[in-house]
Amino acid sequence: MTAEGARLVCVPGLGLNEASWRPTLQALRAAGSRREQAVLELPGYGVRPARGADLRPEALAAVLVDALRRRPARPTVLAAHSASCGIVAHAVLQAPELVSALVLVGPMTDPRAGTWPRMAGRWLRTAGWERPSQVPVLARTYATTGPAWIARTMDHARREDLRTVVRQVHAPVLVVRGRHDRICPQDWADELVAAAPGRARSVTLDAGAHMVPLTHGARLAAALTEAW
Repeated sequence: MTAEGARLVCVPGLGLNEASWRPTLQALRAAGSRREQAVLELPGYGVRPARGADLRPEALAAVLVDALRRRPARPTVLAAHSASCGIVAHAVLQAPELVSALVLVGPMTDPRAGTWPRMAGRWLRTAGWERPSQVPVLARTYATTGPAWIARTMDHARREDLRTVVRQVHAPVLVVRGRHDRICPQDWADELVAAAPGRARSVTLDAGAHMVPLTHGARLAAALTEAW
């Protein structure tokens, strides 16, 4: 995947904020990357939603596209984590001229785990592999977004099969997952790659679980650098 000269714009996962991407972006800079970097927070994904906000992935994608259009015109690599992967995929469909590549880290919305009990089961099988040091960051960000808003936003995200969106994405797609991520198992990553009509591949890091942008920033940064 090549996206020379493109800026990197990251979207946090559900209930998270820019801090969740900070270790990865710091590792990219430490490795000598001069690529312009930004984290865009969205309602439910770093920003507490306003009452009555439309939290469907395609509606949040429109918010993201509007934010991109207000920046100087430049090709953009969109990177998302977990539930926000559906948002960036919709954003590519809404404004393909703005996006040069798509990075999906630990993408959710595997239809086999679309119910609350199945999502909880995958989360529990993953949680034991996560680093306890991330808990203070998660506690702060989840409290800012609000548990009720997180639940409402997830209720919209879980209903969508991400494959149906990726099938329409012609930009290059990179799917990245941690080795112990049960929320995004290897076969789901492979299905997304197979669904993409353009260039696509998946990378499984040799460590980490679902929260790799926060817990294994250096490894994720290396995967991104190799992809470009």
